[in-house]
Amino acid sequence: MNSRINPHIVLFTLIATLGGLLFGYDTAVINGAVDSLKAYFIEPRHLADENVANTLWGIVSSSALIGCVIGGVLGGWVSTRIGRKRGLVVAAVLFLVSAIGAAAPEFPFAPIGHGGPGYMWNFVIYRILSGMGVGLASMLSPMYIAEIAPARIRGNLVAWNQFAIIFGMLVIYFVNFGISKMGSGDAWLNSIGWRYMFLSGSLPAAAFLLLLFFVPETPRYLMLKGNEAGARAVLARIGTAEEGEAEIAEIRASLSEHHSGRMFSFGAKLIFIGIMLSVFQQLVGINAVLYYGSDIFKDAGFDTNASLFQQIIVGAVNLLFTVVAIKTVDKLGRKPLQIIGALVMAVAMLALGGAFALQIKGVTPLLCVLVYIAGFAVSWGPVVWVLLSEIFPNQIRGKAMAVAVAAQWIANFVVSSTFLILDKNPYLTDKFHHGFAYWIYGVMSVLAALFMLMVPETKGKTLEQMQKLWLKPGATASPG
Repeated sequence: MNSRINPHIVLFTLIATLGGLLFGYDTAVINGAVDSLKAYFIEPRHLADENVANTLWGIVSSSALIGCVIGGVLGGWVSTRIGRKRGLVVAAVLFLVSAIGAAAPEFPFAPIGHGGPGYMWNFVIYRILSGMGVGLASMLSPMYIAEIAPARIRGNLVAWNQFAIIFGMLVIYFVNFGISKMGSGDAWLNSIGWRYMFLSGSLPAAAFLLLLFFVPETPRYLMLKGNEAGARAVLARIGTAEEGEAEIAEIRASLSEHHSGRMFSFGAKLIFIGIMLSVFQQLVGINAVLYYGSDIFKDAGFDTNASLFQQIIVGAVNLLFTVVAIKTVDKLGRKPLQIIGALVMAVAMLALGGAFALQIKGVTPLLCVLVYIAGFAVSWGPVVWVLLSEIFPNQIRGKAMAVAVAAQWIANFVVSSTFLILDKNPYLTDKFHHGFAYWIYGVMSVLAALFMLMVPETKGKTLEQMQKLWLKPGATASPG
């Protein structure tokens, strides 16, 4: 076996991970601008009903999640009809257009910088477009990497996409901080500064769009569309001629033997596993911690500045342990990492809930959060994307992964929108002192570990060997 990694594979992987970087960048950019959006779009309306004002503020701030669900749903059609590469091009265009449009939602109807709250819905539309780009990239970037990567290092390469997501979040945190220091106080930030935050995303989006013209379509998509010559040419660039011919033969055999492309061709269990991997990734509470981390640390007794600094520590731990996952996913396997990570998260979340319930402040809650982040980063963060990109057979990968990704964004919305209800409810706060929500996430982590017992190990298997996992010996895929 040739252990050398072809430089073309590395290059194509790095370009594809820019989709992950923009995923993180565009979802986290709102953190620096959320108060400015309220000042610019909501407060000038002078709404008497505070609930209505907060509802509008919530819509403006979270509208990208709507687009994420739409992008996830459309991802199956896009990846199947126009391809993995062209689908990423569509995502890059959406990132670019939305970055410019969100920065100047009044253009071309009013002078830039003088639009006011009347163009709030224009801004919402651009953020939905951004979310559609995120939804597409969250599915297509790991899929593209999985379909060009050799089996022996596929987990490692796909996990780099998660690293890129977290890195994108860290980059925009520093970009937002730098922009906030450019002007003279909150007034400048609320009128102009927030625009630069969104506009900054146009630079990585433009780079992503340009670089995508230098990557090929994946050989599996080309074979799926009957372009064997094109697939052979791509495989020749990323491996030896012998490896390419062996892979062509394996892909051809898988497509000819199991030709049904319907969603449940390989059974309902496969689709169920894909959906539940996505759903559990969110039900363990990760985005409650990432989105509301500063509130969690304030509840733990830290002041505002200290809470913001803790967020940077959380980001650094997240990045560090994602690297651990990258280094170990192809050595230890997917299942061990998932089970160990889920149990670590369970202990950390149950302990965090207990610390709050007992009104223990300071370092103890912080350590619980950091242990939880480490457990997630080494397992359910990157490894779920590895599994989703490799468990589905070639014929249904696009549509099945789209369903799983859409389910993930819906679960994300549910967890994100219910955290404040659980955390700020007067009765629960009086009884459990902000600890109740974390106990729920701890229980979900235990269930996630148990769920992994029904998921097969995929380490070291080619994507074509993977489909045999879902068929009984001698069977073919069912027609419906």
